[in-house]
Amino acid sequence: MKTKLVSKLFILSILMSALLGCSKSKNSVDDEVVEIIDNSILTGDVNAPDFWDGDNLVWSDEFNGSSLSLENWAPQRFLGGVGNTELQNYNGIDNLEVSNGTLKIKVDKIGEGQNTGDYNSGRLNSKFIFTYGRVEMRAKLPAQLGNGLWAKLWLLGSNFEQVGFPNSGVIDIMKYVSHIPDEVLSEAITADNLAGNAPPGTSGPIALESAESQFHNYGVLWTDEYLKFYIDSIDNVTFTYQRPPNANDKNWPFTKSFYFIMNVAVGGEFGGVEGVDDTIFPTQMEIDYVRVYHGKK
Repeated sequence: MKTKLVSKLFILSILMSALLGCSKSKNSVDDEVVEIIDNSILTGDVNAPDFWDGDNLVWSDEFNGSSLSLENWAPQRFLGGVGNTELQNYNGIDNLEVSNGTLKIKVDKIGEGQNTGDYNSGRLNSKFIFTYGRVEMRAKLPAQLGNGLWAKLWLLGSNFEQVGFPNSGVIDIMKYVSHIPDEVLSEAITADNLAGNAPPGTSGPIALESAESQFHNYGVLWTDEYLKFYIDSIDNVTFTYQRPPNANDKNWPFTKSFYFIMNVAVGGEFGGVEGVDDTIFPTQMEIDYVRVYHGKK
């Protein structure tokens, strides 16, 4: 029974990625976006066994100090009910806390519960964009087990405002719903695989029994030839999405720059498929760091 439910959720997760805030993914018009340009990753053999050995850290946020870097991140603020009929408001910096070396995305119940606007949560977009690299985020998922949460660590194509979703592409480094504890998944979403015209871009369920109790490294090795998703170590690849022979913008939008988004949603057509358990609030997802490495020169 669980297998059938999970299969349906994978289909929903791809469809709902089109709705989960993609329409609200734009940084503020006042934000200055910086692009990391380093073509060294294209100069080596990305299929060589040692390609990622000794790679170079080109950007990171370790979330040290006592406040979020607004040079690195744009906190998002908008009301619930957008796109995926989710219940939370994204409450800007008020639901984002940096302390003791981690970023906390805090989720609170502020109303009676079960209705749109009864919850506040956090979502933030990076103010930098980049193409290719080893991308790694260390995170611990909400510890309060119960239905209703959808947590994501992901990348969205920076040309989203021009071409829209799904043409922009999405790289879901980690996706989690709290009604299926101890499991995560990864996805590479393109216009063609969303329409069923290309192989599915999902890892399927990945068992991770300590996802809610311990920090884990969630990463992707991104080159012009593949996306290789891993957990904890680059030697533990859980899913590979290969560039098709006839690559184009519809089936391989991953030759252009992307930016980070991190968020926790409440309810909606994916996170809330089994309802929302109001006893789990307040809760939070913690992020230890976000790092981008490029291949050795």
